[in-house]
Amino acid sequence: MKKIYLLAALIGMVLTGFGQQSDPEAKKVLDAVSARFKSFKAVQSTFTLKIEDAKDKVLGLKKGTVYMKGPKYRVSITGQEIFGDGSNVWTYDEASNEVTITQLDPSGSGLTPQKIFTSFYDKDFLYKMNGEKKQGATVLQEIEMTPVDKTKPFHKVYVLVDKKTQTINSTRILEKNGNKYSYVVNTLNGKAVLKDDLFVFDKKNYPGVEEVDLR
Repeated sequence: MKKIYLLAALIGMVLTGFGQQSDPEAKKVLDAVSARFKSFKAVQSTFTLKIEDAKDKVLGLKKGTVYMKGPKYRVSITGQEIFGDGSNVWTYDEASNEVTITQLDPSGSGLTPQKIFTSFYDKDFLYKMNGEKKQGATVLQEIEMTPVDKTKPFHKVYVLVDKKTQTINSTRILEKNGNKYSYVVNTLNGKAVLKDDLFVFDKKNYPGVEEVDLR
């Protein structure tokens, strides 16, 4: 289940990056991203997760889809899936045909994909605007984030925001060992029509699955 945990770690780093208000201009951009996302009733987004070493050699490349509706979500990536119905979380690994069931953190501090698109403020990072760059006809605003805790395994997080749509384009995390993690949003549909059963793991669709219930 390593790739699912890697994706979760990547998202978590981005989430905690919406932290210390060291640059008002950066805060303004992140606030706009949050407001834009909250205007969507349901979202379907495709993404690419890439891992590179210090010499830019690609160590892993995965594509996936994330579905979000209110507090519910589902992440599908090659060989693995995460389902969240707002109360429970199912993490399924295809290779082992095993699903682990946990309870969503009732305090609201638990990790969910929604938080990558919304404001999640804490004291873990200093951030600043790095200006704008163009990607084809798209104008991107770059926000650079540095962890306050210097014992973290990474030293920089970069977030690129589409200036026109006010949505996250990509994030890039630089580890102290030279490895780089990139999460690129390929498509984002804020008008998706999603049924509630999409967010619940149905073992009938996974013959012989082994359940590990940790609730």
